[in-house]
Amino acid sequence: MPTNPSVLPPSDLLNREQAILEFNRRVLAQSLRLDVPLLERLRYICIVSSNLDEFFEVRFADMLDAARDPLGSVDNRDVERVARASHALIDEQYAIFNEQLMPLLAEQKIVILNHADRNEVQRAWVAKFFEREVRPLMVPVGLDPAHPFPQVANKSLHFIARLSGKDAFGRDNRIAIVKVPRVLPRVIRLPAAISHGRQAFVLLTSVIRAHLEELFSGRKVEAFSQFRVTRDSDLEVDEEEIANLRNALRSGLTTRHFGRAVRLEVVNTCPSELAQFLLEQFDLPAAALYRVNGPVNLVRLNELIDQTDAPELRFEPHEPAWPQSLPRQKSIFERLRNKGDVLMHHPFESFDPVVQFLREAVEDPDVLAIKQTIYRTGSKSVLGDLLIEAARRGKEVMAVVELKARFDEEANINWAERLEAVGAQVVYGIVGFKTHAKLLLVTRREGAKFRRYAHLSTGNYNPKTARFYTDLGYLTADPELTSDADSVFRQLASLGKIKTPKRLLLAPFNMHSRMMEHLAQVAEAARAGKPARIVVKINALTDADLINGILAAGQAGAKVDLIVRGACMLPPGLPGISDNIVVRSVVGRFLEHTRVCYFQWGASEDEVALYLASADWMSRNMFRRIEIAWPVSDPKLRQRIIDEALVPYLHDGLDAWQLGPDGRSSRVSTTGLSAQQALMQRFKAQRD
Repeated sequence: MPTNPSVLPPSDLLNREQAILEFNRRVLAQSLRLDVPLLERLRYICIVSSNLDEFFEVRFADMLDAARDPLGSVDNRDVERVARASHALIDEQYAIFNEQLMPLLAEQKIVILNHADRNEVQRAWVAKFFEREVRPLMVPVGLDPAHPFPQVANKSLHFIARLSGKDAFGRDNRIAIVKVPRVLPRVIRLPAAISHGRQAFVLLTSVIRAHLEELFSGRKVEAFSQFRVTRDSDLEVDEEEIANLRNALRSGLTTRHFGRAVRLEVVNTCPSELAQFLLEQFDLPAAALYRVNGPVNLVRLNELIDQTDAPELRFEPHEPAWPQSLPRQKSIFERLRNKGDVLMHHPFESFDPVVQFLREAVEDPDVLAIKQTIYRTGSKSVLGDLLIEAARRGKEVMAVVELKARFDEEANINWAERLEAVGAQVVYGIVGFKTHAKLLLVTRREGAKFRRYAHLSTGNYNPKTARFYTDLGYLTADPELTSDADSVFRQLASLGKIKTPKRLLLAPFNMHSRMMEHLAQVAEAARAGKPARIVVKINALTDADLINGILAAGQAGAKVDLIVRGACMLPPGLPGISDNIVVRSVVGRFLEHTRVCYFQWGASEDEVALYLASADWMSRNMFRRIEIAWPVSDPKLRQRIIDEALVPYLHDGLDAWQLGPDGRSSRVSTTGLSAQQALMQRFKAQRD
């Protein structure tokens, strides 16, 4: 085994953007699985579309910016490779939708009827719907010097039409743009009386296409197409130059929808001259044009899934279990004080205890202070409402609201304003650093002393996503952990220096260095012939130093297993470099979101460390965010994490993919154990 491990330069790592597309290819493969219910297979199609929208809005837009920078690390060949991969993935997505899912849905008497498929009665119903619901909201714009090409918002649906003849004023303005109002449903279910025993739907675009000419009295529509443009939507503000971050972001939200265009989608029948005209209007190259065989926004087909009455074509409802170690009707504070820490594994176990924990704090007169980080709670949140109620009751409430949580900025601004209105102390973290840590801290008077209670989590304080994201939550009254948590809140509020935490790891200060230290410990143990093991379960691995630390441990002889849901830039299986490293990804019913880091550098219990964390192994998480990781030292809880969050995923034979050295992944098996299904069964038995 080498004593001087090989280091991979950044140029030899896998491309991050292609790694993200590869993850979406794994998600798209779910739509092909015969063991997945049919409507859920369609939902995976929608998920990929949503993911790709964000990919273009953020990642690909950043890549284009980097390619324009003479000092950047991205060249045009990288952009071209990613664009080709994007085109291939989208083409595959539409092929699956048209050639496999739509025929299978038709067999189940679930159909989307185009104009040509509709009979006279159905066409009459659609015509009335158009006149009543659609036409009053539509204003076509004929282009001329007084009517220039309109502002087209990000991801908004439009039609472009080429008209014959001249307008009412005798002018030869032949191009018109028609905006489709966002308030209109994209999928309309036909009445059962005219559906002939089927569940029949029409798409809003089909309704408009059938009656497009009626919007242009006296003229013919010679050619037309739907189109949608995707824009750079990363909200950037110069935090060093502004006086009020909230006001700056509130202002920026109004212009976000009109950032630089990065992708243009049209239907595959769009005439070339119309497509070229749109490319010119949006200042886009030909490679940015995506011709699709179907609706230009497949995300909206979620409306069809939601309206379809076919429970047998969906996953069976999953009801999370209540944690066995936590009494339902008794005080959580008392349980933590007398019996120690509580681990919760969502969504297999309910998120309700977190809500109960906060509600108990709000209602308990001995609770004096509540502090919480808010990253993605959603526009409606029982936790947010409870914080407001706590402030109304006179408790000291501090909320660290991350205003720059991408695409949740508006919801978080609204929560900040509502909390401030009732007297809560609201801070926005530290300039230049997103607060991504998940912390809830309660301070309670008990006799002559104060005692703190905390909840720490790998995931967000969002009861809705807690039903389909896998995460680990941790309730504790441990004096050191809760004291560390209090120090984090103090620093976020005062910006002062704090003592090095005793138990918590905190990014950007010591998390990265501690992970590097553990990787080095494992490598040294392997060289000494001692037991040496690394198992890391995260959502993304892109930090070059951590990658090289993993490579060094693997080259020294340590056994390394990485469970990386999304982008992984470490190429496994390279002879002499990474052939001792296995990278797998699990894509199942739930979105894998848990972050667990396990290190072993010897045979004794003291030579093992296990951490739960809010952070992925990305440079931005380690150096440009406020993140936490905490060690789990209780033997029973640590073993439970190993048994539930690591071992099943290392042996998953149904939902697991293995990454190859070229960045492509392949299914491990099509039969065998599914970690998520096994955990659902385990906790179902616990619930029953």
